[in-house]
Amino acid sequence: QVQLVESGGRLVQAGGSLRLSCAASRRTLSSYAMGWFRQSPGKEREFVAGVTWPGGIIDYGDSVKGRFTISRDNAKNTMYLQMNSLKPEDTAVYYCAASSSTTIRNYVNYWGQGTQVTVSS
Repeated sequence: QVQLVESGGRLVQAGGSLRLSCAASRRTLSSYAMGWFRQSPGKEREFVAGVTWPGGIIDYGDSVKGRFTISRDNAKNTMYLQMNSLKPEDTAVYYCAASSSTTIRNYVNYWGQGTQVTVSS
């Protein structure tokens, strides 16, 4: 069983930056496709960023390209999402995800509990 624990969400002003972390329970980062989704009230869950397995190719959702950066530290078994130039429309619960497929875009086997990011205008 894989456990994912997100942290780092908080209230931030528009234009600001925030870094989210996702700590995995075991050597998940080197064995699974990993990434982030987000969900706002009344909206479907949206793909934000991902790293494929085994190729390690990075992929971003169109709404965050150029502003968000996904990275990982395999030694710490932790994945990060650096979010810059935040906009009010980035407000959402952000979820860490792991997939046994090549990309989390296909399906997700494990979800974190989510961390709230709120961007004020």
